[in-house]
Amino acid sequence: MDSLPLPLIGWAFTLASGAALLLGAWMIIGVHRSGRAARRQLEARVLDDLVLFAIWILGLAGGVGVLLRKSWAPLVLELFCVTLVVLIGLSAWSRLRVSTPPRLLLIVSLLLFAVPIVVLCVATVMTLRGDAARAVFG
Repeated sequence: MDSLPLPLIGWAFTLASGAALLLGAWMIIGVHRSGRAARRQLEARVLDDLVLFAIWILGLAGGVGVLLRKSWAPLVLELFCVTLVVLIGLSAWSRLRVSTPPRLLLIVSLLLFAVPIVVLCVATVMTLRGDAARAVFG
């Protein structure tokens, strides 16, 4: 398997993580402005939201680090990829568990969403562990 180009990895994770952070902030602001009941629900999930923001900040830092050829970037981006794959797997499993049959449409939608992300993460980790990346990052 050919490795992915490092600039592609850097830009993909930088842009995706930045977009996720902006979307998350926009959603939180929208919920905060929705009313008192919505704010109470938001307050109950502060820790969950902070953890998600921290994970996306890892992705953003890893992507920027790859673009700038920082020695710590492969480790940070690998940690982000592993975390993202685990979260996608847990999310898919919980959605399948609580859904009622027939689940075919849900399975197809999960495959169309989850599989490309998992494949990109696996390819990224394999690229970052390859000899070419080691030569670049020292």
